[in-house]
Order: sequence, then structure tokens, then C-alpha cells
Amino acid sequence: MALSRTERLDGLPFTRQHGRLLVGSGIGWALDAMDVGLISFVMAALAVQWQLDSLTLSWIGSIGFVGMAVGASLGGLLADRVGRRQVFALTLLVYGLATGASSLVTGVAALIALRFVVGIGLGAELPVASTLVSEFAPRRIRGRMVVALEAFWAVGWILAALIGYFVIPAHPDGWRWALLVGVVPTAYAAVVRWSLPESVRFLEKVGRHAEAEAAVVAFERSAGVTSPSGVMPPPAEPTLASPAAPTGESSAPVSIWSPEYRRRTAALWTVWFCINLSYYGAFIWIPTLLVGRGYSLVRSFEFTLIITLAQLPGYALAAWLIEVWGRRITLASFLAGSAVAAALFGFADGPTAIIAAGCALSFFNLGAWGALYAVGPELYPTAVRGTGTGAAAAFGRIASIIAPLLVPVLLVAGPITLFGVFGAAFVIAAVAALALPEARNRPLT
Repeated sequence: MALSRTERLDGLPFTRQHGRLLVGSGIGWALDAMDVGLISFVMAALAVQWQLDSLTLSWIGSIGFVGMAVGASLGGLLADRVGRRQVFALTLLVYGLATGASSLVTGVAALIALRFVVGIGLGAELPVASTLVSEFAPRRIRGRMVVALEAFWAVGWILAALIGYFVIPAHPDGWRWALLVGVVPTAYAAVVRWSLPESVRFLEKVGRHAEAEAAVVAFERSAGVTSPSGVMPPPAEPTLASPAAPTGESSAPVSIWSPEYRRRTAALWTVWFCINLSYYGAFIWIPTLLVGRGYSLVRSFEFTLIITLAQLPGYALAAWLIEVWGRRITLASFLAGSAVAAALFGFADGPTAIIAAGCALSFFNLGAWGALYAVGPELYPTAVRGTGTGAAAAFGRIASIIAPLLVPVLLVAGPITLFGVFGAAFVIAAVAALALPEARNRPLT
């Protein structure tokens, strides 16, 4: 019996082609993380250099997430219409140019405006990249590949921490040089456009079957597999109509809020909202909070760099567990660990306690992020996969907008209250994660 193209992809081992796709997408992911991470160090520097109050700093931190909410929603919709690769390249171009321009600003208003544009590009990239990797990954290692992609976030954040530590304090305009590095994604957009493959499932959906076949054959050759002579046609796109519906009866297009998908959509949106609230509330403000505790700019950046390094083992453990325990339990476990670590950070006093609790928060939180990005694309069929993951990310960005603004308000009551709220959000996210369906080793539809 002839196999479909998706079945042929699912049956392959991990190949050099998979590695190229993972690294190529991962570099874009790391550049995204570097940009998000840099703004936390820039905020700390501008608080000193421009004498900015906490409200102004909150808006500098939040406005990018307003753009990310817009970008995540638009990016997912565009990815389902014009292709994953095209949108991926466009997002790199948008936020690379806007970040480079941010290095030239002379006032807060211009910086805020450009950070909004940067956010549009950043927000659109993440769900599109994870969808592209998911649609090529063999199903038995799909979760592991997406967590590996998410691990590039740690690479980018570490780069941001290194730039923050060595470049920003070295000169009064060090923060400008740091932002200028953000031009790199502009050049990388060309690499994405011409070297990464387009999703086979998307190509089949829009009738570009010759290109879809060529992409599958390239992966088969990389694995040393002979391409079959007979290939099944792609399956019909899912609809809400019953398969037994009478001939001629109209069928509505699939929706992420249809009865079949509404529970998973609600649970996924809840996880996205809570994890964004806690992650960005904590990590965007950590350098500034440490300065506020009396540590020097250089010392606070040193602490942040050490804490950031703990992301890597968190991703590594999540990548292993996600194919052993499954997606749902892995995600819920790392969220529960994040809740405990957040509470400990609130009580931390002194360098050793701050670093230990911060490393635990970094370890569990980023492991949860890796699992979350693996889960999202598996919940929806090809026709709305980009839309579903993008919409969840966009809803989560609402929390990332609120979080930096919420920190100064909650901080009045002290760090225990602040991180207690973050811990509670992680608990809610862990409960919601248990309501998601398990998709380990299941084929994408």
C-alpha cells in the first residue's frame, strides 16, 4: 500500500536534513531570544542613565509584548495562507531593522514606538518556527525536536546576558551598541528564505504537490531511503461536518473553537497566559530588581548571567522526559517546579540564596516553555495549525504586556508577594496543562 508524504516523513530517522532545519530555525529563535533578553539589561542601564521612573520602565518592557500579541495572531494566520517559511523570513526582517533603529533613539517615545514594531516581528516568528519544525519532525521524536528548538532560546538569552555584562557597562552608550547587534536577523532572513524547506503539509494544502514531493525526497535521500514510486494523495482537510453527512451538504471550515477543539484551546490559552505572566514579570525585571536591592549594575548582570545558564539543563531534561513521560505530565511537572522556585525566590536574601532560587526558577520555567511549544502544534490539524498556535501565543502576550506593569505595583508589598503571585500563576498553568490531550507518538493530522 502506498504511503502518504506525511507517513513517509514520520517513518524517517533523524537525518542531516532534520539537523539543518532545526539549527536553521533555531538560530532565528536564538536571535529572537537575544532581542527579548537585551531589553531587560537596557532597562537597567536606562534607569541609571536617563533617570527613568518605574512606570516608564514598565512601558518600555511592556510595549514590545503589545506588538508580540499582534504579531503572534497575524503571523499564525499568514503562515496558514502564504506559508511557514515566508512568514518566518519576514518576521526576522521586521524585528531586525526595528531593533537596529532602536539603537539611534534620543528619547523614550521613539524607543517605545520602535519596540512595538520589534514586538510584531518577534511575536510572529515563534509560533511559525515551531509549527515548521513540528511538521517535518518524525512523530516518535517530534516533541524532542521542538524542545530542542526551544532550547535555542537559552542560547539567545545567554548571548544577551553576555552582551549585557561585557558591553553595556563598558560605555555610557553601551546599550546602543547592544541594540545595534539586533540588525543581525535582517541578514539572516535571506538565509531562512532560501535554505529552509517549506512545510510539506502546507504545500499539499495549497496544491503545490511537486514541491511537496521534492521536499520529502530530499529528506529521504538524506536518510539513505529510496523514495517509493507510488504515493497516496494527501488526506482531505478536516471539517466539522460528519463524514456520513449527505452528499451536497455544506461543511463548515474547521475552527479552533469547534466542539472538538474548544476544551484544548481553552486549556492551552490558560497555560500560555499564566506562563507569560510569571516568566516575563520575573525575568524582564530581575536585573532592575537586583539593582534596586543595592547591587551594582555589573553585579546584577553577573547574577542574571549565572541564572540564565540554568536554562540549558532545564531544556535538556524536558527534551528527554517529553518522549518518556509524555507532553502533558512533563509540562505540568515543570510548571509545578516553577511555582516552588518562584516562591523560594521571593524569600531569597543574599547572593547565594538569590542565585540558587533564580537558577531553579530558570531551570523549571524554561523546561516548561520547551514542553509548551512542543504541545501546541500537535493539538490542531494542518489547516489551522498556524492559527491555533499563533492565537494561543497572542493570548499569552496579553499577560506579558500586563506583567512588567504589574511588577512595580506588587513590589510595594514586597518581593514575597510579587513572586507569590507568579507562583500561583504557575500552579494554575500546571492544572490547565493536565486538561490537554496527550499526543506523544501520534501522527499530525
